Amino acid sequence: MNRTDESGGTRGVHVTGPSDAQSIAFVHGAMFTRTMWLPQQRELAEEYHTIAPDLPGHGTRAGEPFRMEPAVDVLEEVFETHTDGSAVLVGLSLGGYAATEYAYRHPDQVDALVLSGSSVNPTGKMELGTRLTGGLARLLTKPDLGKRAGEKLAARWVTKRDLPPDIERAIIEAGFYPKQFGDAGPDITGVDFRAKLSTYPGSTLILNGENDKLMRRGEQAHAAAARDGRVEVLAGVGHICNLHRPTTYTDRVRRFVRRAVPSQP
Repeated sequence: MNRTDESGGTRGVHVTGPSDAQSIAFVHGAMFTRTMWLPQQRELAEEYHTIAPDLPGHGTRAGEPFRMEPAVDVLEEVFETHTDGSAVLVGLSLGGYAATEYAYRHPDQVDALVLSGSSVNPTGKMELGTRLTGGLARLLTKPDLGKRAGEKLAARWVTKRDLPPDIERAIIEAGFYPKQFGDAGPDITGVDFRAKLSTYPGSTLILNGENDKLMRRGEQAHAAAARDGRVEVLAGVGHICNLHRPTTYTDRVRRFVRRAVPSQP
């Protein structure tokens, strides 16, 4: 039986699909909320059990600053409450780093891993760039004017995508949280996520947008570090590739899950 709910005992979680099907957990990026995965959850609901939570600092958890530890706590609660103990984990941007951290800590719970817009390893030369970007984001969003400008730009970007009206409305109504670009920086900077990825024994798909030039840096090295990694690139799209070309993104995820999880038909 298919079901769609908002809670199931966990605040700020959207769940769809048959409860006895393969689970896929989606982790959103900075500034957006769980609603950014609505296109994927809608398309996969007949075949998969999907879960998308809000991370700290976003949506229903906007009152909490983003930190990696409570973000992992959210994912632990999601896995405990909404899965049979394991799931495919899909993360974009900040969500990709959180997903990598979770797979590092709980490899036995992650059936397979999809990482988008998070191939840059914030160490070495990229550590300084990450610090500068985070500092600039904090500076620009500290005044209300800067924060509101970021929110308007994000809403305008969403309206220019080819999304169903109800999904577009849900994403916009959930709000945008540009301040989290800066708040997330200290927890990401200097962490060797590539080394953490190398310890995960399952299959990893690096799924990036072609025009995401910055966050694609190191994608081949990222895939090579994984035990079973591969890179796929979506043509003509940028960083938030799951909303820019939602059907194609969903198809790539579906195809990967069918290949990577033996129990799938």
